[in-house]
Amino acid sequence: MKVYTNDDVDSSVLEGKRIAVIGYGSQGRAHAQNLRDSGFDVVAGVREGGKGWNNAKEDKVNVAEPAEAVKGADLISFLTPDMAQEQIYKEVIAPNAKKGSTLVFAHGFSILYGRVEPRTDMDVVLVAPKGPGDLVRREYVRGRGVPSLFAVHQDVSGKARDKAMAYAKGNGGATGGLLETTFREETETDLFGEQAVLCGGAKELVIAGYQTLIDAGYQPEIAYFECLHELKLIVDLFYEGGISKMHDFISETAKYGAVVSGPRVITDETKARMKEVLKDIQSGQFAREWILENQAGKPRYNALLNLDRDHEIEKTGRMLRERMSWLRQPSNA
Repeated sequence: MKVYTNDDVDSSVLEGKRIAVIGYGSQGRAHAQNLRDSGFDVVAGVREGGKGWNNAKEDKVNVAEPAEAVKGADLISFLTPDMAQEQIYKEVIAPNAKKGSTLVFAHGFSILYGRVEPRTDMDVVLVAPKGPGDLVRREYVRGRGVPSLFAVHQDVSGKARDKAMAYAKGNGGATGGLLETTFREETETDLFGEQAVLCGGAKELVIAGYQTLIDAGYQPEIAYFECLHELKLIVDLFYEGGISKMHDFISETAKYGAVVSGPRVITDETKARMKEVLKDIQSGQFAREWILENQAGKPRYNALLNLDRDHEIEKTGRMLRERMSWLRQPSNA
């Protein structure tokens, strides 16, 4: 796969263009500031007096009510939560966006699952930094950048791909490196990673390990340290240098235990369950369930979240973290 850098991007395609950032959360705040600092004309589409409005004013980013921001924009960066996008598109973007404008997404959910059906006169692209907004902003300020994915869904102008790459460059992505994908690939792999590994799988593995030790009579505090607290040490090694760095930095005993016992936990049955998760994502079943859950007021979602929050590991963790002074240090310390 080719990795595109700043030298591969023609930023002139966005010269003189206005970019409206709709949604001023983690990603929106970073995109707006980075694009502004890259010399683009940026306006945040936020409700007057709200948190986003106040944050944008504090960041010295131009602000306007969402509909007004959209009216004058050549590019509309759509960075609100997935479940809010259908209504915002219908009520704010579709009736106010000028003909030939470009719609930019950071995640392909709404397009892939038909939640948003863009007007036929619009270019539709995806620019997805592979990191949270605070990291995207922090790395940009340092003169570096977070790698980004980019894709084209609808190319009316014949320049949609160039616009996506130019936008990504303005956000620091081309400094980190740009990887070309599709809306389907970005969405399905993102959902799978979240569910099977990063958020779902890792969480369940931690809880199961903790519970196994508790059931065997070990102290909750010791189980917490072994199954949750120290996970960060290993994840940091993965993050910095992959599986090889983890093996380089753990003990010989830990390495032996990892290679002989890891496959006993993550078995062929586990992998089969992962394939089922992926199949539900690919078929649209997960999206349909999540959409219906929202429409019903999220009763199952809230009940399951509360089960996690009420688990004994959370009570143990809260008590132990009170002793971890470094967790309360300011982020810039």
